[in-house]
Amino acid sequence: MKRLTSWFRSRSLRSRLAMLTAAAVAVAIALSALACWFVVKDRLYQQVHDTLVGANLPPNPLVYCDSSVTGALSQAQAAPNAGRFPGNKWDVQLANADGLVCFPSGADRVIKTRPSDFTITDTTYRDGSYSDGEPAMVRLDLRTVNVDGRRHTVTLLTAVSVDNVEESLQQLALLLLGVAALGVVGAGVTGRLVARSALKPVDRLTDVVEHIARTEEVGTTIPVHGDDEIARLSSSFNSMSTALANSRDRQTRLIADAGHELRTPLTSLRTNVDLLIRSNDTGRPLPEATRTKLLGNMKAQMQELTLLIGDLLQLSRPDSPRPGQNPTVVALHEIADRAVERARLRGPGLHFELAIDPWYVHGDAPALERAVINLLDNAVKYSPPGGTVEVALQQGRLTVRDHGPGIPQDELQYVFDRFWRSPSSRQLPGSGLGLSIVAQTVRDAGGEVALGAPPDGLGTLATVRLPGQSDRP
Repeated sequence: MKRLTSWFRSRSLRSRLAMLTAAAVAVAIALSALACWFVVKDRLYQQVHDTLVGANLPPNPLVYCDSSVTGALSQAQAAPNAGRFPGNKWDVQLANADGLVCFPSGADRVIKTRPSDFTITDTTYRDGSYSDGEPAMVRLDLRTVNVDGRRHTVTLLTAVSVDNVEESLQQLALLLLGVAALGVVGAGVTGRLVARSALKPVDRLTDVVEHIARTEEVGTTIPVHGDDEIARLSSSFNSMSTALANSRDRQTRLIADAGHELRTPLTSLRTNVDLLIRSNDTGRPLPEATRTKLLGNMKAQMQELTLLIGDLLQLSRPDSPRPGQNPTVVALHEIADRAVERARLRGPGLHFELAIDPWYVHGDAPALERAVINLLDNAVKYSPPGGTVEVALQQGRLTVRDHGPGIPQDELQYVFDRFWRSPSSRQLPGSGLGLSIVAQTVRDAGGEVALGAPPDGLGTLATVRLPGQSDRP
């Protein structure tokens, strides 16, 4: 059995589908043929049974025997044609436990008796045969006969040959067997054709997958026809292929943008390091003020690189939480308070107006805190000296407003793109990743973020909406 299973699994999907189809059809044909044979058999034997039930037997069949013979019943002889009543299709025979009372003139028409035939109490039917072995259906009836003045209880056997029935059933069995064999062969051929037709979409899908594996051209799709399981598989593959293509595009764009952003601080660092090395090699040290300035610039550039690398690591996380990572309950108002305290240190001359109400959300606390800090850093960076930064958290709506120059309307659509920086702010420190991190973190928490102009048109207003509640769950 294991060897057969292993052989079956080693076949191609088309062959297995064809074999399974042929097997299913063969079983169906076999069951139908078997049921048909039993139904026909039951009907034919029922007709024979009805013939015996309707047999019009005279009350005293002994009159067909030779009445001139006297003596014991076992010594009675048969009169000519005594075993068959005139005009009927059945054969009769009187018998008791001691022997035959009356039987047909031809010994080959004697109905074989059984010991149980003489113990019946009512009309009974059974399968039997003649003395020559021909099959028959036998009816048994009790009769009382008077021979030589003595009454005897005997059994009247009435038989109808079922030889024609058996022959018809054999012919029917051969016919059904032939039909079943043709059906199995036809099912095998049909199964092969059906498998080939049904698996054409799978073949196309396989060709596309092999093409992608060979050329690495993700994004290739296949036509989808209908709405069956194959169509759903094709649609799922197209979605996967498109997602892979988009992922590769984002990865390529991220690497290119990261390389571009890293090039500037690295170039500046290399220039400052080369200047220090040349001054030492030539024996002409730089003035102390110049050297101090170079070291300060190098430190600032290292900090910028550290910040940029941290932002890149943040953006390298998946766009959605990993399976198994359950978000925790986070007090957003406490995060906002801590972020404001850090923002005060970065903008010592600024004034902060706060209106923060309790609000609890489900999310990643460090990521949410980083997102709020990024919003406040932007507000501090673009606020004029001595300006005001307004921070409010009410019913899950966090707003951060500054009174700086604002963002031009035509640039708002790019503010959440990675590495995008407004042309007017390229001279300011930053990597262009802060708002991208904000957008990704808010989406992961199930919220929304927007950036635009406040109602009075002065400055910039950042709005974050996060689902939650005012009481701790």
